[in-house]
Amino acid sequence: MPAPRLLRVLLLLVALACATSGVGCSDPRFPHLGRVRELHRGEGRPAAEQEAAARGLLARLLPSHSGSFDFRVISADQCGGKACFIVDNHPLFDGEGTPQVLLLGTSGVEISAGLHWYLKHYCAAHVSWDKTGGAQLSSVPRPGSLPRLPSGGILIQRPVGWSYYQNAVTSSYSFAWWDWERWEKEIDWMALQGINLPLAFTGQEAIWQKVFQRYNISKSDLDDFFGGPAFLAWSRMANMHGWGGPLPQSWLDDQLALQKKILSRMYAFGMFPVLPAFSGNIPAALRSKFPSAKVTHLGNCNPRWCCTYLLDASDPLFVEIGKLFIEEQIREYGGTSHVYSCDTFDENTPPLSDPNYISSLGAATFRGMQSGDDDAIWLMQGWLFSYDPFWEPPQMKALLHSVPVGRMIVLDLYAEVKPIWINSDQCMLHNFAADFEMYGVLDMVASGPIDARLSANSTMVGVGMSMEGIEQNPIVYDLMSETAFHHRQVDLQVWVETYPTRRYGKSMVGLQDAWKILYQTLYNCTDGKNDKNRDVIVAFPDVEPFVIQTPGLYTSSSKTYSTKLSKNYIAVDASNDEYEHPHLWYDTDAVIRALELFLRYGDEVFVKIIESYKSNNVNQVSNLCQHFIDLVNDLDTLLASHEGFLLGPWLESAKGLARDKEQEMQYEWNARTQITMWFDNTKTKASLLRDYANKYWSGLLRDYYGPRAAIYFKYLILSMEKKEPFALEEWRREWISLTNNWQSDWKVFPTTATGDALNISRTLYKKYLHDADLIQPEGIIRLRNLKNTPW
Repeated sequence: MPAPRLLRVLLLLVALACATSGVGCSDPRFPHLGRVRELHRGEGRPAAEQEAAARGLLARLLPSHSGSFDFRVISADQCGGKACFIVDNHPLFDGEGTPQVLLLGTSGVEISAGLHWYLKHYCAAHVSWDKTGGAQLSSVPRPGSLPRLPSGGILIQRPVGWSYYQNAVTSSYSFAWWDWERWEKEIDWMALQGINLPLAFTGQEAIWQKVFQRYNISKSDLDDFFGGPAFLAWSRMANMHGWGGPLPQSWLDDQLALQKKILSRMYAFGMFPVLPAFSGNIPAALRSKFPSAKVTHLGNCNPRWCCTYLLDASDPLFVEIGKLFIEEQIREYGGTSHVYSCDTFDENTPPLSDPNYISSLGAATFRGMQSGDDDAIWLMQGWLFSYDPFWEPPQMKALLHSVPVGRMIVLDLYAEVKPIWINSDQCMLHNFAADFEMYGVLDMVASGPIDARLSANSTMVGVGMSMEGIEQNPIVYDLMSETAFHHRQVDLQVWVETYPTRRYGKSMVGLQDAWKILYQTLYNCTDGKNDKNRDVIVAFPDVEPFVIQTPGLYTSSSKTYSTKLSKNYIAVDASNDEYEHPHLWYDTDAVIRALELFLRYGDEVFVKIIESYKSNNVNQVSNLCQHFIDLVNDLDTLLASHEGFLLGPWLESAKGLARDKEQEMQYEWNARTQITMWFDNTKTKASLLRDYANKYWSGLLRDYYGPRAAIYFKYLILSMEKKEPFALEEWRREWISLTNNWQSDWKVFPTTATGDALNISRTLYKKYLHDADLIQPEGIIRLRNLKNTPW
């Protein structure tokens, strides 16, 4: 089974089919996109309802100022035919108690984005997810004293019409356990960021149940088709089936009801929710009912959980099922925005490379949508063009030409690091598997959308964010969402200088200097590598110690060490290192001033352990191993001081959706398993899908990552004491047993923060970062002696 797809942030929407056909890039280039916008205006919610949605958002965000703003939806004609918002002084303002600011816009999203623009640029406010700081609104003056705007106000037009949001796997990495209260906050955040084209994948299993019932597929047949609540994204993509299930009927019903609330609110803001379409993924039972259908058994793996069935798009049954699925959604939801997401070929390479065959598959896939909605637009992730060598220019052209011009939108899904728009057209990604790492490419975020839009024969129709997991690196998303409203490149030096003032509510030179360092280091990754956290603490290596490269200390030809190699050991060079080294793209000497070296230190301690093992220094290995465990526990203490870094909320929100004790146990198991090890492990062989969704969460470090490392260290020391090879199989057996037991455990973890983050940080800074020679043995001893010294 392919690994779960990565998380990304800078994403530009591109109608690629147009670029290769030589169509120009002015607005008339895509007449059908214009038609869909017109349909949406005619079929969408009335202006009064969109204005009410914006007022409701303000009441939830800043209730003290509910009367300070007046919202009005206007026609696009008043904005030169484009989506826009206008922020102006209210003509009737006569003191506190009357509206002071007038917000006009072409939709509820536009006036909400206008509110955010005013709060951000005139009141120095900051809006983020709760787990990454929440909303900083203390800098907003009291009602009646808000900053005045220039005479005539400000007009902000979108350079391109759409702002997209989410990745196909965000629904599992981040949204899996959300209730309506959390979804309401997220939709408010979307509206403030100007997002008008969000994915809306919740509850689709209930729709599929209704569709497959028409083919006499029972609930028990579907139990092995749908994944568990934490793994639905991958069962939808045909990567796996049944793992974590079966889904209770109550889950299907509750998620469908939740989806209706989500869609209702999105439509109330004037958004274009993107619904799923049929990609060919079918339950095994359907194959037995249609034995002559063209069905491919995917994968070369354990058929119990993967090796799913894919219906060929050229089979007549494909269009029939696609039509039923679209029609059932429209019937159940009472409408559609006419944009549908389908990724038949993402991580599922077609069996033939013949362009004619590829073209027929693409055309049939689109017919499945269009037969259910004549105005359908196919939205497809362009990730496959970036990672799969199958897709060379002839195959790309065949797929993109298989759909009428303007009927396909391609998401250039990794444009902040590896844009495909340079070779064809564009989009962006940013984060993988919802793990936590301070990472970004701010220069590319600021310039990429502008460069793509102004490039020759550009077919860009929007920008967006497609991270696999949210609630991390708020500066990146703050900049990216704002970029959707800029016609020229942002002055990033000025933008970064003002960011800490907005985030913390006051201007402080020290914080500005710190963020300049972060911008030049952590948020300036230009090596082209993915943001995938491989820190040793959260992604422990499953290899013999001699496999891990320690440059300058050990080579395979050396005979000077008494520590023994396993008979199964195969020498490897640095270019083929089985240990996936942490990704380091910045100068740690600079970042130490911003406390980031703290995490890097753990990786260096581990390397020092391996060096000492190869040198056969038992005492040094023992001391360093204990120091590594101390570091894990200290990190856990630090993380416990912020509610955004707790394991407890993830587990409790999972249990909160259960109807009974049995479901509670199933949902918690799903939640624990997603963030540790997945399905394809044996007693002595770990799953390839281990630590992919690792998390720096308090509780997870002390309760799982630390004990896991301790097991590995135990076998290191035993190897040295007994003068025997490292017992790799025994280490694996004990680690996998620990994992299985932890996944099935019901220990309750805190959901509220404890301790003072600032004081803990100061203590740990002095403990770990005050000395440049921390990881030398004498440094370790010195730190131990000072451990209880009051500063």
